[in-house]
Amino acid sequence: MVIGLMFGMGLASVSWALLEPHWRPATHRSSRRRRVADLLASAGVSGVAPWQFVAVCVACFVVGFVVMAAASGVAVVGVTFATFSAVLPVGILRGRAERRRRDHAALWPDAVDNLASAVRAGLSLPDALIQLGERGPSGLREPFVRFAADYQTSGRFDQSLDLLKDRLADPTGDRVVEALRMARDVGGGDLGRVLRSLSGFLREDQRTRGEVESRQSWTVTGARIAVAAPWVVLLLMSFQGGDVVARYATTTGVLVLVGGAVSCALAYRLMTVIGRLPTERRVLA
Repeated sequence: MVIGLMFGMGLASVSWALLEPHWRPATHRSSRRRRVADLLASAGVSGVAPWQFVAVCVACFVVGFVVMAAASGVAVVGVTFATFSAVLPVGILRGRAERRRRDHAALWPDAVDNLASAVRAGLSLPDALIQLGERGPSGLREPFVRFAADYQTSGRFDQSLDLLKDRLADPTGDRVVEALRMARDVGGGDLGRVLRSLSGFLREDQRTRGEVESRQSWTVTGARIAVAAPWVVLLLMSFQGGDVVARYATTTGVLVLVGGAVSCALAYRLMTVIGRLPTERRVLA
């Protein structure tokens, strides 16, 4: 009966994900869809729609519940690990977006210097961006190569810049793109000086951020291990079976699991809020 109930809840979750756009306000739908799209873009994932990502999370929930409920024989354990499974794709994307941000932050000063040198040498703005796809830092070449293809195909500089901003999904890239757009529209005799000042600022910020991150890395890693340890133990116990795991099917066991999950979630959230470094937002996106 319990397994059938949980299977029905899984089907209800899938139906809710598919039918929700029809009864939720358009503003809420667009806001959530925009957040998911921004996360996918920040992680460098292309070709995946927001609803497809949500479907993956729902599928992870269903698979996690079926596997853990069958392994442990306790439905509430299955629900617990199914929730973890549903959140796992979001955590993977956020980790990938953070690594991509750090990689790009280390590359942008050289890219901006390269761009300033091209502008100072007299290249046109489209040519200055195109040459970054050939001579720029290797980690940033791909978006500029695609910019060159877009510009050569359409000949529309503004439209190609918008596509470049979407592919970069980076605050620094937004500033560079908008500076180039303004220089093309109204003229920019100081564009080279602005780009050189931006390069110096980016290097200083990268140096300071690297020092702080290296100091707090051990603390963050220890906190993550402390949060994950009890659930790893429960996972191993679930595959071994026995009376210990069966006790979680009681009311007391459910309260213990729920209380532990809420406590770990609040502690991890508090740790991330306290240890979070200020990150620049895409106000020009």
